[in-house]
Amino acid sequence: MTSDIHGNFHGTVERRGEVTRVFAGIWWLMVLRGVAAIALGLIAMFAPTDTVLALLLFLGIYLIVDGAFGLVSSVMAGRRQERWGLLIAESLFNILVGAILLLEPGIGLVVFMLLLAAWAIVTGGLMIGTAMNHKRDGKGWLVGGGLISVVFGILLAVAPVIGAVVLTWWLGVYALMFGVALVVFGIRLRSITA
Repeated sequence: MTSDIHGNFHGTVERRGEVTRVFAGIWWLMVLRGVAAIALGLIAMFAPTDTVLALLLFLGIYLIVDGAFGLVSSVMAGRRQERWGLLIAESLFNILVGAILLLEPGIGLVVFMLLLAAWAIVTGGLMIGTAMNHKRDGKGWLVGGGLISVVFGILLAVAPVIGAVVLTWWLGVYALMFGVALVVFGIRLRSITA
């Protein structure tokens, strides 16, 4: 798309048609992505514990691989007379956390949920404190949001595994909606080529 000196655009229709044709040719990929997202959503909703454990295992593997690459990077940095101390510390920490997640995923799950609970409680408290200093309309909304955050954090702290299951259900609902949107989009693209 181009414009002349007066700001009039030229070539918009032709360009949009080209893009539509390109997407129409890959409609089936959109449908496949949607089906995969729907499958993830259903698994997350009907097997939340297995889903959480699988995500933790993947995270553990990622952290170990990332730590190994970090160690290699720190050795290479040392050979170039660059600072490498913090990089090696980070890499070793990643490997340690990854190993814990692989060997004891339940501990990793509980720790993650407790950190999330602490975050929700602290941010909720700060939001309530902010509301107390607020002198304009809307103070109630800040207090309400802060209270919701604090209650959410307390519930997660009291029952972190149940909290993880609920979060997994939310992931499942999101994946289902995203998947349906992609399938509908793919089918509509297919109708363009027909």
